[in-house]
Amino acid sequence: MANIKSVKFKNINGEELSARIEFPDSQKVKAYALFAHCFTCNKNLSSIRHISKALSQKGVAVLGFDFTGLGNSEGDFSDSNFSSNISDLEYASAFLAEHYEAPKIIIGHSLGGAAAIFAAATVKSIEAVVTIGAPHNPIHVQHLVADNIDEIEKKGGADVSIGNRSFYIKKQFLDDLKSRNMSEVLKNLRKPILIMHAPFDKIVGIDSAAEIFQTAFHPKSFISLNNADHMLSNPQDSLYVGNTIAAWVDRYVNLKEDKDERTETENVAAVVNDAAGYAVDLYNKDHHWLADEPKNLGGNNLGPNPYNLLASALGACTSMTLKMYAQRKKWPLKQVISDVKFSKVHKADSETYNEKESLIQHFEIVIDIEGDLDETQRKRLLEIAHKCPVHKSLKGNIQIEAMLQKHN
Repeated sequence: MANIKSVKFKNINGEELSARIEFPDSQKVKAYALFAHCFTCNKNLSSIRHISKALSQKGVAVLGFDFTGLGNSEGDFSDSNFSSNISDLEYASAFLAEHYEAPKIIIGHSLGGAAAIFAAATVKSIEAVVTIGAPHNPIHVQHLVADNIDEIEKKGGADVSIGNRSFYIKKQFLDDLKSRNMSEVLKNLRKPILIMHAPFDKIVGIDSAAEIFQTAFHPKSFISLNNADHMLSNPQDSLYVGNTIAAWVDRYVNLKEDKDERTETENVAAVVNDAAGYAVDLYNKDHHWLADEPKNLGGNNLGPNPYNLLASALGACTSMTLKMYAQRKKWPLKQVISDVKFSKVHKADSETYNEKESLIQHFEIVIDIEGDLDETQRKRLLEIAHKCPVHKSLKGNIQIEAMLQKHN
């Protein structure tokens, strides 16, 4: 099941724009991407969903939204233009930066590809740009209203049929397109760009891709979408686009490593000798600490017992994870106390221990959260507590292998 969240953000005029973020299902977000849809389209276009799905499976979260006056977004489409599209992208970027993380990738389809190039020049966090069937200059879209240009020029606007839907296009829209020079932007962009285009695109010809490629500076890449149509109506084409983008950005974008999963090796040495009873010296490359058994089990109680250490690992990881999450969300969390109790039905840890008497191993974590948090935030933190790395390790597929050190 897709991990999709519906969100809203305001544009420059205070109007709410409808958006959705597709997150990775089972891994941490490596980077965020912005998607700019084609002229008069919306975020629910099947090709956008397929591309977002492919990217999310590679760890990239994708925000797609409806431009002003389209889909479920507020505002009047007739008052929008190419400049407002760029502004909407800038405000979408600011929304991600405030609530999640600033986007590193921007993807644009058709006229959205042209808008993506302009937005990449102003949004500093963008590290890579992708265009799909984009025109080499915004004014190219004028051909869609060619039959109505005279009326638009004389009357200041006209109803135009685009994709079997009627839109009111004002003269200011055409004037705004004419005022934009994409060649100058491309020459100064100096960011990696991937240009994807179908050689037989009947809406935006392949010559546009050639113009963009020739004008842009390296690093630049071109992928031919053989046999695809302009709208990527075949799901195989849009999934291919998404997978290709994911592979390409891995080379040009600084993706975050999945450190929260503790995939790196952790080495700890436990040393016990005949003079110390059951006391154990524990070492790793940075620290030294002790473990021991209580006196009633033959130890000297010089440190926590092995189960204390196991419980402390879970408690420490839980508290750390909640603090990290709250900081990322900018929630006013002051303190977390994770009180961990480990219980097990057995006699004692000895050679006579009977495994059949062990009914269950149970960790109980009572979490005390301090801070001006509402009930929704507190419930969310409880959900996050079950996702700390040590929690996942204890409930995961654990393999333990013991072997004797060889001595020469």
